[in-house]
Amino acid sequence: MMAWTDRHCRYLLRLCARRPLLFTEMIPTGALLNGPSEKLLAYHPAEHPLAIQLGGSDPAALAAAARLAEKRGFDEINLNVGCPSPRVNQGRFGACLMLEPTLVANLITAIRSAVGTRVSVKCRLGVDGDDSQDLLEHFIGTVADGGCDRFYVHARKALLGGISPAQNRRIPPLEYQRVYQLKTHFPELTIILNGGIDSLESAVDQLPHVDGIMIGRQAYRNPLFMNSISQHLYGDERLDALTVMHGYQDYMETELSNGGRLHDMTRHCLGLFSGMPGARHYRRLLSDNRRLKGNDLAVVDEALSCVRHMTKAA
Repeated sequence: MMAWTDRHCRYLLRLCARRPLLFTEMIPTGALLNGPSEKLLAYHPAEHPLAIQLGGSDPAALAAAARLAEKRGFDEINLNVGCPSPRVNQGRFGACLMLEPTLVANLITAIRSAVGTRVSVKCRLGVDGDDSQDLLEHFIGTVADGGCDRFYVHARKALLGGISPAQNRRIPPLEYQRVYQLKTHFPELTIILNGGIDSLESAVDQLPHVDGIMIGRQAYRNPLFMNSISQHLYGDERLDALTVMHGYQDYMETELSNGGRLHDMTRHCLGLFSGMPGARHYRRLLSDNRRLKGNDLAVVDEALSCVRHMTKAA
């Protein structure tokens, strides 16, 4: 998720769940090839398995970006053709590319020719009025012919005119059955469902119909949601918020010693104690820009002491 799933966020999520594949923010090829590539490709070794998500529509540029990602050690290279942002569409990448399946197939071929790393595509059900099941299956089949066998499908279409990206996550209805149909039609492909999964029950309900699930906003709002899923699917250890936060504190201390900024890290853990006594005070302290500018971990200790105190009092 752009502006959200940076390396600090991913490290926190990895503390909550050891096994799920994590994704970077979508990185445009121009930013990677012409900008601070070392910064954009940076991650902690503990984040593995880790996919990089790229945005672009030029085969040569995507191939070059994929080479950089492979050299850096990413476990998967994902091409985003599902983002509905107007800024993305103006750059001719994101969801608008679903209208050009042959081009997307060529992009996949170019990436696969450049690297040996696994390659995948993230898409939606369609775009505006071009959202029939026949068109969706044509898109998936064409891109699969280009060499992609792994698709993450957001179970909504994209509306590219007149609404915001946030509204695109709410207004187009979820249509899970259409993703199930894709798996039935393409049993040889790996089909992973995304969109609207906000409870353990809703996650479990999808798994008999598809090869996996992809979780976005709910994992960010409540990082421990990832732990509950890992407990159910893999039998992993149940973790509490304090245990996770203590691990994140150690990470923050190391990052601060290397020149990091406290605010860049605390913004990702605001939802860690959601619904628990003391959570409001905890969030208020870790959102206080005046105090965070000092890069002093004492404010984190203060926030946690409040949560511990309120939890014990409850």
